[in-house]
Amino acid sequence: MFWPLAPWLDQLPDAPDAGALAALAERFPVYAASGQRVRFVPPQVDGLAYECRVWDKGEVETRPDNWHDFFNALIWFAFPETKRAITTVHVAAMQAAGELRGMTRDALTHFDECGIVVLSSRPELLDLLRDFQWHKLFVENRAAVRECMRFVVFGHATYESLLAPFRGLTAKGILYAVADDWLALTPAEQLRDIDGRLAADLASGQYQRPRDFQPLPLLGIPGLTPDSEDPAYYADSYHFRPGRRTPKVAA
Repeated sequence: MFWPLAPWLDQLPDAPDAGALAALAERFPVYAASGQRVRFVPPQVDGLAYECRVWDKGEVETRPDNWHDFFNALIWFAFPETKRAITTVHVAAMQAAGELRGMTRDALTHFDECGIVVLSSRPELLDLLRDFQWHKLFVENRAAVRECMRFVVFGHATYESLLAPFRGLTAKGILYAVADDWLALTPAEQLRDIDGRLAADLASGQYQRPRDFQPLPLLGIPGLTPDSEDPAYYADSYHFRPGRRTPKVAA
């Protein structure tokens, strides 16, 4: 599940290191939507809101020795367009900088923390996911899931949780139907495409509420835990809950 971050993880120590992140940002510069070069700085005490700081100064507050903030920093390298879009919408939603927090900002934060992108060349598999048909998806269509679906973690809190996965761990997804040849793209090409899709969709305002994202029990994905090789694993209604709604599905 960590493959989107692999190009940068391979160049960093095995523990969160603020100095190593700063050096990485010098070698692989990324930019905030305002054009400011992104830098990872310790938490500040001047009262400027987190998103406003990113917008105004390109400064991303990053606690030292903290996995949560470490993964947030790496998302800037892997998905720069999406991070810019999220910051832009946050700032635009503030009537008074740092004071107003409505449903749209809650939705953005929800995806920023816990988001995942699910892509499939077989739309009917996305339909099963959307309809919470866990047994049909992950047991009856297990081979098709392995062959025709891709799961790409975006949320930095989800990456942190994957260091020690637990029963009930759930991400919130945006779903995309893709052509067969998309699955043959290189990982770098896939990431660039996903980054562009996410940035456009999150900037469009179509995701207004946290419930607009598709819940996905991560440990149901084939291969993440040996337990899931037993079909009875998916009968756990605490982990694999029945659905009550139909989230949006991106084109």
